[in-house]
Amino acid sequence: MLDFSWNTRSPLQKALVAGRHGVANGQAGVTLEEVGEIELIQVMSRRGCWAETGKAAKKLFGIEPPSTPKAVVGKGATLIWSGPDQFMVLALKSQGAEQQYKLRKAVSGIASLSDQSDGRCLIRISGPRARDALAKFSSLDLHDAAFAAGTAATTSINHTSVNLWRGADEAAPVYYVLVFSSFADSLWHTMVDSSLEYGVEVGRLHAI
Repeated sequence: MLDFSWNTRSPLQKALVAGRHGVANGQAGVTLEEVGEIELIQVMSRRGCWAETGKAAKKLFGIEPPSTPKAVVGKGATLIWSGPDQFMVLALKSQGAEQQYKLRKAVSGIASLSDQSDGRCLIRISGPRARDALAKFSSLDLHDAAFAAGTAATTSINHTSVNLWRGADEAAPVYYVLVFSSFADSLWHTMVDSSLEYGVEVGRLHAI
């Protein structure tokens, strides 16, 4: 009998070429990174149980899950709105097993969970020209007045369904895009091509 060994690998294993691309002079306008080693759980509240689900999540994460298109940061996880009465829990894989166990116990009977960790790819876009690069392929209004830090959306980019949210600003805006792993390669190339004129620094990140 043959022995099989299943290894997890990045959906961007071939597409991501680390280093500087495009305009080579000066500060890179865009930093594009794959965030690896993530744990992602979809939480879907059962009919009439949203309030109970919110209370259970608050007890676990120290903050209520968003009921509108927002992303909030709690204890050890980011909670991202993904639709009416549902949200996603994003954490580092190192915290995942224990956290998933606690979450399952907390929402038992009031919500359904779906592990999406290996089905999605998380891409972080930052830098002084990140918004300009995103605006080339996103139909959303990304102006500060319309898409402030903490705003989230379930939308379509390049004919691909994604979850997009704006994290806490650093020296410049920071955006996150969650895309199905099977579409990540194509979307990644679009993102790199849209950033070349600003100079783009490409790499991998193991922190959210």
